[in-house]
Amino acid sequence: MDQHPAEQSPLGKSSAYVSVYTPSLLFPMAREPKWLELELDPEHLPFHGADIWNCYELSWLSPSGKPEVAAAEFIFPIKAKRIVESKSFKLYLNSFNQTVFRDRAEVLHTLESDLSVAAQGPVMVRLFGMNQLYHVGMSQLPGECIDDLPVAVSQYTYDPTLLELAEAGGLARESLHSHLLKSNCPVTGQPDWGSIMLSYSGKRLDHASVLRYLVSFRQHSDFHEQCVERIFCDVLALLGRGAELTVYARYVRRGGLDINPYRSTSASFPDNLRLARQ
Repeated sequence: MDQHPAEQSPLGKSSAYVSVYTPSLLFPMAREPKWLELELDPEHLPFHGADIWNCYELSWLSPSGKPEVAAAEFIFPIKAKRIVESKSFKLYLNSFNQTVFRDRAEVLHTLESDLSVAAQGPVMVRLFGMNQLYHVGMSQLPGECIDDLPVAVSQYTYDPTLLELAEAGGLARESLHSHLLKSNCPVTGQPDWGSIMLSYSGKRLDHASVLRYLVSFRQHSDFHEQCVERIFCDVLALLGRGAELTVYARYVRRGGLDINPYRSTSASFPDNLRLARQ
C-alpha cells in the first residue's frame, strides 16, 4: 500500500509543543493527488468551494507580557493548491503562545501570510474577541433532517452504489441534512464526527438511500475535505447533467480546531454556521 502523504507530517507521532513562533511547523499537502483519484481534472473542477476552519485556542503575548486570547476563522479557497495537515496547524498556532506581537493587526497579518504561503493560495483570516463570540448564537443546517427515517443499515464501509433516485421519479429542489456522518483519520484512525447538508435541484433523491450512503462512510478513511468531495462527486453523478448541488459538512472540533468543507456547483459562499456540537 502506498504511504499516505500525511505519514510525513506530525500526525500520529509524539510531538514537542513549541511555544515560540515557528512557521516551519506547518505541513502542507497537495490537493491534486486526491482529485486525480476521483478522476477529476484539476484545471476544470466540477465544484466551487472553500474550507472554513475555526480556531478556539489562539493566544499570544502583548508587548507588556500580558497574554491575549482570541478565536479565529480561516478560509482556504479551492484555488489554494494545498491543504494544511491539522496537527501541524495546531502545533503552529501553539507556537504563538509565548510570542510577543505588537497588536492584533500583526497577529492577523502573520497568520494570513504564513498560511497563504503554505497553502499556495490566498487564505483569509478573521480574529474574534471573547465579547464577539458571546453574540454568535447556535445555528441549524437548513432543510429536512433525515436521521429519523426507519431504515435498516448494514453497510459501514464506503459504498456509492447505495445512492438511489426516488422510485416515483420526478424533479426536486430540496435540502437534506444528517448528523450521522462519521469518517476516520487516514493516518491515526481517530474518528471524525460531523453534520452534513446536501442541497440540490434535479432528479429526486431517495432519502433513505442518502442516509444509508452517508452512514457507509463510518469506517472510511479520508480527510474532511476529501470525504466531502467524494460525496459531491457521487451525488452529482447520480443527479446527472444540469443538476445543481451543494454539499456542506460541519465537523466536530478537535484540539481547538473544527474544519468545515463546502463544495458547490454555484460560486456562492456559505455562512460560517456554528452547530450545537461545535
